[in-house]
Amino acid sequence: MRPAQRRPQSRNRRVSNVRQRRQQHLLDVKVRSRKAAQHRARRVLAVLSRVVLLAALCAAIYAGTREGARRLFFENPDYTVKTIELQTDGTLQREQILDAADLHEGENIFRVNLSRVHDLIQQLPQTDEVQIVRKLPSEIDVRVVERKPVAWITSEKEISDPFASDSAFLVDARGVLMKEKKLLPEYLGLPVILGCSSEWLEVGKVVESPEAKTALELLRLSSRSFLQMRFQIREIDVSESYRLLVTDKNHSRVMFGYNDLETQLRRLEQFLVYCDDSKQELATLNLLVQRNIPVTFAPRPVAVINDTIEPAVEPRIMKAIPVHPSETMSPAPKARPSSKPPLKTIPTQRQKTD
Repeated sequence: MRPAQRRPQSRNRRVSNVRQRRQQHLLDVKVRSRKAAQHRARRVLAVLSRVVLLAALCAAIYAGTREGARRLFFENPDYTVKTIELQTDGTLQREQILDAADLHEGENIFRVNLSRVHDLIQQLPQTDEVQIVRKLPSEIDVRVVERKPVAWITSEKEISDPFASDSAFLVDARGVLMKEKKLLPEYLGLPVILGCSSEWLEVGKVVESPEAKTALELLRLSSRSFLQMRFQIREIDVSESYRLLVTDKNHSRVMFGYNDLETQLRRLEQFLVYCDDSKQELATLNLLVQRNIPVTFAPRPVAVINDTIEPAVEPRIMKAIPVHPSETMSPAPKARPSSKPPLKTIPTQRQKTD
């Protein structure tokens, strides 16, 4: 008999059991994870190498650029500061500005910190604006616009010479206090703000008291065309907390309040126009009053001259009377010869007898 033919195995028949399949799966996972880790390590190493190479390249470029800049610019004698052109419109001296800014010739022009120099010059009390320009290869231009003083200010109630007083300061329109080393003649004609004792006055400080601010505002408003010609302020007394006592060049005394200066100045203009039309001079004026404003006028110059210079109608003639009547009978001593011409005698009128 023929042996029985074996039945061919099916292709989809599993050759292992469940346990073997699990072990085969674990082996496949371990192999794949190991390959993935190696792949990630190679990628990280490639990235790190690129970063290190880029950093080294940047460092080399930076070092080369710095060395080239040092040799070409910072240590090049062609870029040494040889000229410092300084322009100012006030009384600041060249040495004073350069010392304050720590700026001197002979330095490398690229080592000069322009922003620092600008800040140092701006700290001077007299400085209003600063402009600094670097001009290659060896010049620096400095232009300074100084503050323009508009008045003197002091805590004293009376001051005769602000030039010689240590308690008098110059002040600009913004209220910045200054002390000029070189005083110009036009400073003597500036108005004086007296009696500002409500705050401590110091160079470089900005006045904060309402009295001083109101006085500066009054000076600004009074600089209009008509008032500037007709009412030139010479003194402003701010010692009282309720009023400003203003004296002009003609010694007119006007009392202002601290509020609504523009309205008070309009009233003052009306009075000045009236004075011009009536040919009178204003003596005192109280603008604190809203209605029925008190005002006085100075005496006319003709009346003052007539009272002081015009002689009397019948001048009195004084006669000498001897102390002792017996002295009139004694002979007069001989007069010494004199080189002066003899004085003329003026005969007096005899009294008529009845």
